[in-house]
Amino acid sequence: MSASLVRATVRAVSKRKLLSTRAALTLTPSAVNKIKQLLKDKPEHVGVKVGVRTRGCNGLSYTLEYTKTKGDSDEEVIQDGVRVFIEKKAQLTLLGTEMDYVEEKLSSEFVFNNPNIKGTCGCGESFNI
Repeated sequence: MSASLVRATVRAVSKRKLLSTRAALTLTPSAVNKIKQLLKDKPEHVGVKVGVRTRGCNGLSYTLEYTKTKGDSDEEVIQDGVRVFIEKKAQLTLLGTEMDYVEEKLSSEFVFNNPNIKGTCGCGESFNI
């Protein structure tokens, strides 16, 4: 894992309904705890920044980076003492998304449960329909 990037996966959530909230992004307790843990070792950083990049077969993938400041066009989400900044390009894509942190036997990663995504391709990237 790179010092400035964290791995993330996108999942389509058609089986359960997420409630809309005022925040562009909501964090699960697991995600909050993991971000706090990651930032504990990086006192010069104030939070994490979520962005999107064009990748994969059909669409977008999310990026996570440590950040020292809020960008001029970033949306700021503060939850349970954790600050997450959303790049302008990612704001509409992430609207209503839940950010979770999942630990399994062979992997651990942030997962974005996005009600706006209709599916994912074999490489794990998302596509909007």
